This record gives sequence, C-alpha cells and structure tokens, in this order.
Amino acid sequence: MHRLLVGILRIGIAAAVFLGLFAQAVVIPTTAADEVDLFPPYEPYALPHITASLLGVACVQVALGAIWMLLSMVERDAIFTRSAFRWVDTVTGAAVGATVIALVAAVHLTFDTVPSPDDGMNAEGGLLAALACVAVGAAFSMLMVIMRTLLGRAMDMRSELAEVI
Repeated sequence: MHRLLVGILRIGIAAAVFLGLFAQAVVIPTTAADEVDLFPPYEPYALPHITASLLGVACVQVALGAIWMLLSMVERDAIFTRSAFRWVDTVTGAAVGATVIALVAAVHLTFDTVPSPDDGMNAEGGLLAALACVAVGAAFSMLMVIMRTLLGRAMDMRSELAEVI
C-alpha cells in the first residue's frame, strides 16, 4: 500500500478518534443536559442514555485503534501473520459491542414508555435510529467475520506458495 495513502488514512483515523473524544467530553453530556432542561421528564433517562452513547463511541474508537494497527502491519508487509487475527477480532468485537448497545437502546425504546414533547415522535425517531444502528452493526460484524476467514485463506495460500518457491 502506498505510503501517502497510509498517511492519509492515519490522519483520518486520528481525526475520528479526537472527534469521538470531543463528543464524549462535550457534545453528548451537553446535549443531554440541554434536553433535560427543555423537557424535565427526560431526566431519569439521561444517565443511561449518556452511558450508552459514551460506550458506543468508545467501541468505534477501539475499532479505529485496531484498524490503525492493521495499517501498520500492512505498511510492514506483516498482514499475513497470526497477529493480524487479534486486530481483526478486536474490530469485530467492538462492532458487536456497539451493536448490542444499540439493540439494548432499541428494546428500551420499544417497551418503555419514554415521555416525549412531540406526541412520541422523538421516541419513534430514536427507535428508528437505534434499529438502523443495529442493522448496520450486524452487517458490519458479519462482514468482519467474512474478512477474517478471507485473511486466513490468504495466509494459507501464501504459505503454500512459499513452499513451492
């Protein structure tokens, strides 16, 4: 992989991680506090939803860190080693974790009567967003399982080719 492309990808990953840190430290707590100020019945839901949001962002950051490590392995031409599986498994685990968090949020919004200032449309919008996150997370997790299988097959083929040469 070209060094310029790896550098651009690393800049993007670093920016995404720092943006996530800003969201965790400022955006999520501030937005939740503002919503509680605007509609006080949200107050009992603020802490669980903040926690779920912070954990979801943390899952993305963990996956980005693992992708950074995989990029380093690609740069060193060491991607076809057993240690690459650890990082692919980390990305998969983070995706599954974020998907479970979104699923719990969707179940909560489905079965709990969350008060809403707009006749329930906020809760319905949140439910649809959580369901979309579940669908995307499940699809991404399955894709990562497939990619792990392909990495294993590529490693086997590379070792067979090395024996032939």
